[in-house]
Amino acid sequence: MQIAASAISLNVTDPAASAEFLSRHYGFDEEMAADGFVSLSRPDAGFNVIFLRTGLSTFKPQSAAGHADGMLLVFVVADVDAEYERLRSEGVAITTPIETEPWGERYFQTTDPNGVVIQLVQWVETPQS
Repeated sequence: MQIAASAISLNVTDPAASAEFLSRHYGFDEEMAADGFVSLSRPDAGFNVIFLRTGLSTFKPQSAAGHADGMLLVFVVADVDAEYERLRSEGVAITTPIETEPWGERYFQTTDPNGVVIQLVQWVETPQS
C-alpha cells in the first residue's frame, strides 16, 4: 500500500465556524467547501482537517456519526511557549494552561467553537533522575 494523502474528518455542528477558527488562529487554508463540508490544509501539517456537519445523510457509516468527543487535534510545534503567547494575544481562550509532563511533553490546549480540542505540543528534555 502507498498512501497518497491523509486527512482527519470531524463531525461538528457548524463546520464553517471550526474552519474559520483553524484558519484564523492556526494558519490553515480552505481547500474545498460545500454545504456541510469544509476541507483545510497547510503544507507542513501532513494531513487535511475536514469538518463535516453532524447529521449529513451522506455520512457513512451512520453508526459513527456524532460529535468529535474524546478526540484531540494535536500539532507538534518548535516553540510551544511562543505559540501559547501568540494565541493568548489573539484572544483565544486557553482550555488547559501550558504544562510539562514528566516524560517531556510540554503542551497546552484550546477549544474551537464546536468543542474540538486543539493541543499544541513541544517535546522537551526531561531532567535526569
